[in-house]
Amino acid sequence: MEKEVIFTDKAPEAIGPYSQAIRIGDFLFTSGQIPIDPHTGNIITGDIQRETIQVLENLKAVVEEAGATLDNVVKTTVFIKDMNQFALINEAYSRFFSERPPARSCVEVARLPKDVNVEIEAIVALKPQLNI
Repeated sequence: MEKEVIFTDKAPEAIGPYSQAIRIGDFLFTSGQIPIDPHTGNIITGDIQRETIQVLENLKAVVEEAGATLDNVVKTTVFIKDMNQFALINEAYSRFFSERPPARSCVEVARLPKDVNVEIEAIVALKPQLNI
């Protein structure tokens, strides 16, 4: 099976030696997205819900570049700097995954790239007959 690199300029460019996402077979594995505005390169700060929305907009752009939608997401991993912000992050997250949300893990971490407060990665099923 050959892996295909997915890239879109509608999400922030990788800030290291990694790809925005990799398609292999019927699955897409995204790298973690952080709250960077892809148009300005600026990090969104100061409001955890706004930060989470930017992260999910970036994730959505990568998923769509691969020909899928957020409805195809089967698993996310959410990394947050402060578990006390979980309820606010969850509220913003639910705007993107309201019906049949994917499986999810959420972990508090000491530090994230660029000292952001939230990062989210996803696994996406691309095969249409999976009826997701």
